[in-house]
Amino acid sequence: MDLFDRIMELSRYGYFCGQILAILMLETIGEENSELVKAMGGLNGGVGFSQGCCGCMTGGACLISLFTGKGEDLGMDSPEHKPALGEFTQWFEDEMTADYGGIDCRDITKGNPAKRVEYCPQIIASTFEKCMEILQERDLL
Repeated sequence: MDLFDRIMELSRYGYFCGQILAILMLETIGEENSELVKAMGGLNGGVGFSQGCCGCMTGGACLISLFTGKGEDLGMDSPEHKPALGEFTQWFEDEMTADYGGIDCRDITKGNPAKRVEYCPQIIASTFEKCMEILQERDLL
């Protein structure tokens, strides 16, 4: 099954952007973590379905942080943490602003729920691919 088909399948199960990104990453690394998937649901629909910042931007940042961020009391962020996040967020802002007029769900969908069905699967796919590229270029995945 290709990436787009998997995204559509997960959408049919009722998952949204942040959750789909988490599931795709977990599948990539061969892990399961239903708690993470549930937590990523808070990013859906523009952070809590507020139509604010797209869940793919926040979700993509979370995916990168999964591999670069501090996770223990005495641990530290990877030296790649901020550069990887910076590269991702700049890419996301540039791409979404050029293609849709901004990075908020309200900018992307223009308040039309049908646009979510039309646009979001491709945004999820390109976000996941960019996260994978950033992580692989840094030998973090």
